[in-house]
Parts: sequence; structure tokens; C-alpha cells
Amino acid sequence: MKTLAAQVITPEDLLKHWQGHRNLTRRLIELFPEKDFFEFSIGGMRPFSQLVDELLAIAGPGLKGIVSREVQPYTESPEKLIFKAQYLQKWDEATAQINELWEKLSIEDFNETFNLFGQYEFPVIQNILYFIDNEVHHRGQAYVYLRALGIEPPFFWER
Repeated sequence: MKTLAAQVITPEDLLKHWQGHRNLTRRLIELFPEKDFFEFSIGGMRPFSQLVDELLAIAGPGLKGIVSREVQPYTESPEKLIFKAQYLQKWDEATAQINELWEKLSIEDFNETFNLFGQYEFPVIQNILYFIDNEVHHRGQAYVYLRALGIEPPFFWER
């Protein structure tokens, strides 16, 4: 019989934490001027639209793979989004998908090993923390872009 490691945060609180980050990232998408969302970058970094493409390719599909135990390679959507409104729609769809998939995770699942995208073989909890860390990292880039554009972003704790 397996025993579980001590729990510091409940699955419900972890989801709330993650969705708080997603809410803040969505607010940053909204703040970008349309043209700059697709074109503005600094120091060779990708424009924010390309960073959001990555975030959309990781969160929902990654969690879907975890829940279904199907290892699929990382791929960004072949659908080319050309308007910021399309990104916001996809973001909202992914948020709903995450909420739906989250309900299918058991407490035991978090300690199970899963080979995310066939590349990252870690316990599920580590994969989920990676989703959050990666989003925070790219959101930090968006903060730099917005400030360079003269736009005041929301405080990072306003989730």
C-alpha cells in the first residue's frame, strides 16, 4: 500500500493559486496594444503573442496528458491566431479545460510520475509547478515589455 507524502497545500488551493496566475496573465494580454502584442520585443526575446502560444500549448494539453496518462509530444497549435481577441478566447477555453480536467485528478495522482511531452519525467506535482513557473517567467517578460511601452502593468500580487 502506498503512503502519501505530507500535504502542504490542498489540490483546491493549488488550482486557485494557478488560476490566479492565469487571471493575471490574461490581464496583461488585455493591456497590450494589438500591434505590440504581435511585434514588440526587447533584446531578441520573442513577442508576447509567441510566449502566449507556448503557454497555451503547455497548460491545457499538458494537464490533459497527465489526466489521460497519454504521452504526447509538445506541439503548438497549427491554428495561426492573428488577433489578440482570439488569444483571449483561447486563454478562456484553456482555463475552463484546466478546471474540468483538475476535477479528474485524485490526491494520489500528484505523486505519480508522468513523462510530460515525452521529455520531462517527474511527479505530476512537479509538472504542474512547472506550468506555473513557466507562466510566471514569461509574464515577467511581458511586464518588461509593457513598461518599455509606457504602460503600467498591474501589481504582480493582484491575482
